[in-house]
Amino acid sequence: MQLEETIKKIHWLGHDGFRIEGSTVVAIDPFKISSVKPVDLILISHEHFDHNSPEDVEKIRKKDTVIVADATSAKKLTGDVRVVAPGDRLTVKGVDIEVGPAYNINKDFHPRAKGMLSFVFTLDGVRYYHAGDTDFIPEMKQLDVDVAFLPVSGTYVMNAEEAVEAAKAIHPKIAVPMHYGEIIGSQEDAKKFQKALAGQIEVVLLSRET
Repeated sequence: MQLEETIKKIHWLGHDGFRIEGSTVVAIDPFKISSVKPVDLILISHEHFDHNSPEDVEKIRKKDTVIVADATSAKKLTGDVRVVAPGDRLTVKGVDIEVGPAYNINKDFHPRAKGMLSFVFTLDGVRYYHAGDTDFIPEMKQLDVDVAFLPVSGTYVMNAEEAVEAAKAIHPKIAVPMHYGEIIGSQEDAKKFQKALAGQIEVVLLSRET
């Protein structure tokens, strides 16, 4: 995997939202996005408004765009929606998707029983992990991925220090902090995460796409 080439394909849409451009164009959790570039596949981690935003989904959805989401999120969305739960595997438009859990272990904003999602998806030979809204959970220790998108803000999700421990357990080639700069969390959280992993894991701080 060429790190530089992979990084160029990743576009931060703000908060937990990303677009990865490859043979298939994938978006995750678009919220308050300025980009209206159409995508082929949209992954929605859970039903909270800052992750499942039908208005933002419609900005980038084409007629043949496939949306992969949990059952609660799917009720708010239109188009070709595939309902999934943790443990599911599927292939959409050449992208292999492994659906995992996302949940809190020391707070109650994202209970495990709600079935909120994380995703590992393989695009053009690169394995990406989008953690969703989560704490550092045991399932992360089993992951084998190249790129990990991890929340760092604290309060609703793990904080920067906890995200550092998660990154060390996952040990991706590239870690990208998320869940800051919109509702809660600041670039300082992202920088703290980056500094703590210096010399161990390549941490990329992306500028929000405008």
